Amino acid sequence: MQTAPKAVLIGRTNVGKSSLFNKMIEEQKSLVSEVAGTTRDRFEADCIWRGKIIRMVDTGGLDVDQSHEIEKNVVEQANIAIEQADIILFLVDVNVGPMADDLEIARRLLKSGKPVIAVGNKADNAMLRRRASGDDWKSWPLNRPFAISAKQGVGVGDLLDEITNTLIKAGKPPADVAEILPMRICVLGEPNVGKSTLLNAVLGEKRFITANVPHTTREPNDALVEHNDQTYKFIDTAGVRKQAARRNSGTTLEKIGAEKTLDMVAKADVALFVLDITKEISTQERHLAGVLQDSKVSVIIIANKWDLIPNKTTTSVNDYEKIIRGFLPQLKYAPILFTSALTGKRAQDIFDLIATVFQTRFTQLSDDEAKQFMSKAIVRHKPTRGKGVKSPKIVSFRQSHINPPVFALSVNLSRTDSLATAYVRFLENILREQYDFTGTPIRIKIEVDRKSHTTY
Repeated sequence: MQTAPKAVLIGRTNVGKSSLFNKMIEEQKSLVSEVAGTTRDRFEADCIWRGKIIRMVDTGGLDVDQSHEIEKNVVEQANIAIEQADIILFLVDVNVGPMADDLEIARRLLKSGKPVIAVGNKADNAMLRRRASGDDWKSWPLNRPFAISAKQGVGVGDLLDEITNTLIKAGKPPADVAEILPMRICVLGEPNVGKSTLLNAVLGEKRFITANVPHTTREPNDALVEHNDQTYKFIDTAGVRKQAARRNSGTTLEKIGAEKTLDMVAKADVALFVLDITKEISTQERHLAGVLQDSKVSVIIIANKWDLIPNKTTTSVNDYEKIIRGFLPQLKYAPILFTSALTGKRAQDIFDLIATVFQTRFTQLSDDEAKQFMSKAIVRHKPTRGKGVKSPKIVSFRQSHINPPVFALSVNLSRTDSLATAYVRFLENILREQYDFTGTPIRIKIEVDRKSHTTY
């Protein structure tokens, strides 16, 4: 199985290594402080970029006073990280230009034989970004610094593209997400729609108890399965009724099972939403669809018991798909698979569909791609006013997260609801037209940026 290559962050104290590390892994794992020497240990975490994984390693500053035992250990840990690195990110501060310690570290890194990218951090505005390619760096032994602002996130996406390309050239390509991360697959639906039978068909064994009696499964149960070198964790959940999730309704066992099921949805990557296609979609199933829409989970709709539909024709699948879409419009982005858990028909196709949907959770737009997307969207349809008296202008648009994708859209007015909800839906629709987000929810969060004078 493929392993993720290591990218090690090296540099003087207080040049922003930990800020960049946290930005790339999208969490606050390394402690960030203005106090020099805050980071003393090595921190490792996975950065997921465009569906690939790079192992990021944060280190302490190499310019510390080594007169104390702790500082000696800091440098020792950094040296170990350099030895283990597949690529080195050497951070410098563009505000102050190359320092004597920077030059010494640069010469040393050149001798390591490892690919090195010089990164000019704290380029928080256009003037500082230009400084990264200025005269200060003429005698610099490495390439001109790649200008970024870890604090603002500016240029970080382009840097990750550069890291990826350099690793590929070095024969150390980033690992596929699907090969590294286990996929957590939650199976849910109303009681007696065939969830456990479906899982048994997928797994190729009678792993889960089945019976033609509602609530046979009373709490989530899971099984690990290997398929094409990928590990899947399938979780069979108790059938959920809307009333059972409410306090003081349903039996005690049913209420506990429903609560656990909803907890598992929150923890899953992909949900298989199983319907009994021989029955009309119920109010409870529409409620479940709303729960899935509001969650972070990707969704595949399983139209089960397809073998029981009589007199099928070549248009039957399309006819039934229209019915499902009509009852569950909130899950319009979810693919539909017509199958029979009892006969096993198309059960194995679920693996390929899960892999496709899981991968789209990591679809990622760089800052430039997001900017170009928004410029074209506005040409196609200008922003429309929501609440308030003025029409909003869009200041910026960028992707802030993946797994699942989240976009941040800034407007120039004080109200986040100044942009019409219909316009946000329009943006989501054309995002789906232009990029692959099959089965995966998209969140567009409205922010206020009244200080910026730049608008599309």
